[in-house]
Amino acid sequence: MMREVAVIGYGMSKFGRRDDSTLMDMLREASTVAIKTAGAEKGDIDTLYVASMLSGELSKQTAIGTALADELSLLPVPADRIENGPASGASAVKQAVLAVGSEVYDLALVVGGEKMRHAPSNEVAELLASMTHPTAEYVQGVTLPSLAAMFAMLYMQRYGVERKHLSLIAIKNHRNALKNPHAHLHRPLTLEGIYSLPEAEVNNPVVSEPLRLFDCCPITDGAASVLLCPAERANEFTDEPVTIAGFGQATDSLALQDRDDPTVLQAVRKSSDKAFQMAGVTPKDIDFAELHDAFTILEIAESEDAGFFEKGTAHKAVEEGVTELDGDLPINTSGGLKARGHPVGATGVAQIVELAQQLRGEAEERQVADAEYGYSCNFGGFGNNVLSFVLRRG
Repeated sequence: MMREVAVIGYGMSKFGRRDDSTLMDMLREASTVAIKTAGAEKGDIDTLYVASMLSGELSKQTAIGTALADELSLLPVPADRIENGPASGASAVKQAVLAVGSEVYDLALVVGGEKMRHAPSNEVAELLASMTHPTAEYVQGVTLPSLAAMFAMLYMQRYGVERKHLSLIAIKNHRNALKNPHAHLHRPLTLEGIYSLPEAEVNNPVVSEPLRLFDCCPITDGAASVLLCPAERANEFTDEPVTIAGFGQATDSLALQDRDDPTVLQAVRKSSDKAFQMAGVTPKDIDFAELHDAFTILEIAESEDAGFFEKGTAHKAVEEGVTELDGDLPINTSGGLKARGHPVGATGVAQIVELAQQLRGEAEERQVADAEYGYSCNFGGFGNNVLSFVLRRG
C-alpha cells in the first residue's frame, strides 16, 4: 500500500506570449510561488521533476531538470526531466506521487513549462505532428488539427453534435478565463461573433473543416508547479491540504485507423476508471473537472468517456448549461487549454493547480461552491497516452 500524498503548494506563471522571459525564467517563477504558498523552505525539497516536451527543440536547452535544480539553488537534489508529449505534466506529477507515496522521498517539487510563441506556427505544428504514427500518419502530412477535424466530423455524423455546440464550449471557456488572472486569452466571445454567418467567416475562419480558429487552443508560453508531501505531514505546511486520492494512466493505438471505434477514447476510459477506483469514488461524486480541450470536440468526448455523460449526450449537457461555472458539473473552470492556454509541458501540472485552488477555496471569481472532489484529464498525442487524477479536499 502507498501512503497518501497531498498537494501543499502551487504556483503558475502568467500564460501567454512571454517575450520577456526564457523557459527557465518561467519555471523558476512558478516553482518559487509553489514553495512559498506551501510555507516550505528550499532545503525541505527532496526531489525535483521537470516536465517539458519541446525544451530542446524550441528553447535549445536540454537536461532542464539539472538546470532548474541549479537555478533554484536546490543542489544536490535529485532531478529529472519528464517527456510524454502533451501529457508530460501529468506524467511528472504521477512520478512525484509514486516517489512520495512509496516513501522514497518526502517533499517533491513538480514543474512543467514550455516556451513556444516565438517559433513560427508551422514549425510548432510540425513538431507536434511528430507524435503521430510515423508511416501511417506523419509522412502523409497529418497534423493534430487534421486528426481533430476528422474526429469531430465522425462525432457530428454519429451523435448529432453541431458546430453550435463547439462554439458554446469556446464561449464558456473564454468566459471562465476572464476570471483567471493567469490565463492566456482574456477575450470574451459571442455566439453571433464566432458561429453566425457572415461574422464567423471573418472572426472565426476554418482551420480544418469542421473546426475553426476558436475551436483550437492557442500556442502558449508558461509554467506551472505543485509541491507534494505525505498527507500525514501536510498540516506541517498548510491548513488547507488537498489529497491526491487517485490516478490512472492508459495507452491506445498510435494510429487512429487501428482503433476499433475512432470515436471512443479508450485510454480516457481506462485511466479514469483506475483513478476513480483508487479514490473510491464514481464520476457522480466529482464536483468539477479540468479536461484537455486542445480542440473543443475533445471536451465533449472526454466528458463522455470519463463517465460523466452517456455517449452521445454531452453536447446536450453543454447546451443546457450543465458544464457552466454555476452548473451541476463545471468543466474547465480555469478556461481550459482553449483559453487558459496550452504550453504543452505545463498543461497537466496547471490542471492540478486548478484542482488544488478550487478545493482550497482559493479560486476567487471562478470558485465552485462546496467542491470536495475534482477530476483532471491530461491527453497525450491524440488520445494514445492519457493520465487522469482525482483530488480530494482535506
